[in-house]
Amino acid sequence: MPAHAPFDMILADPPYGDTSLVWDRRVEGWLALARQALAPSGSLWLFGSLRSFIGVAQELAAVGLRYAQEVVWEKQNGSAFHADRFKRVHELAVQFYRDDAAWTGIYNDVQTTPDAITRTVRRKRRPPHTGHIEAGHYVSEDGGPRLMRSVIYARNCHGRAIHPTEKPVGLLEILIRTSCPPGGLVGDWFAGSGAAGETCRATGRRYLGCEIDAPMAVRANDRIASTLPLGGAPTASLHLPGDFL
Repeated sequence: MPAHAPFDMILADPPYGDTSLVWDRRVEGWLALARQALAPSGSLWLFGSLRSFIGVAQELAAVGLRYAQEVVWEKQNGSAFHADRFKRVHELAVQFYRDDAAWTGIYNDVQTTPDAITRTVRRKRRPPHTGHIEAGHYVSEDGGPRLMRSVIYARNCHGRAIHPTEKPVGLLEILIRTSCPPGGLVGDWFAGSGAAGETCRATGRRYLGCEIDAPMAVRANDRIASTLPLGGAPTASLHLPGDFL
């Protein structure tokens, strides 16, 4: 294990390699570096399509990243690359952790839904055989908060996005609250618009992002700087790859 593995969580939204667009090219070698940079209790949330995950499945195993769970991001509209196939209105976000760690040691603040509670349904009494069904009605007893489901609906950012593949802050907040402790450090390895940096600053997490597109990095920095921090002043910075050389 490296002596310096600073990230409590890494968030990565790399090019999927699903299209012929110039920028949509898979990046090689970064998964091994991400694994090395994860703290023992940290995890990686990776965005992608099923096709992109199939393409990197062997690499994920080879570098020592173990599957934990996935969520499906459902959006109100999506892309249709082929006229003879379903229109895709979802993307995947999959969580991985180091293969030398036990899941019980990974930071995991299970999210719940504030607008619903679990219910235990019980029959008040056995129904009679006289046709009076109402006499045997069911009643619901309130339980605790309901675990958030793995299919998460969030409107995409079309029409107001800074980056063409920008993810909504509401979705990122769920992942960050789940996998990064308050005050912890999130690494955003394909920062794009800086949406994750905005989310970290607003939720009291520290943030370090990296973006290869210099004009985009400037816009992302401006976005992050304009976000009011929660409580004190959690640090947030975004760099070009050359800054680390």
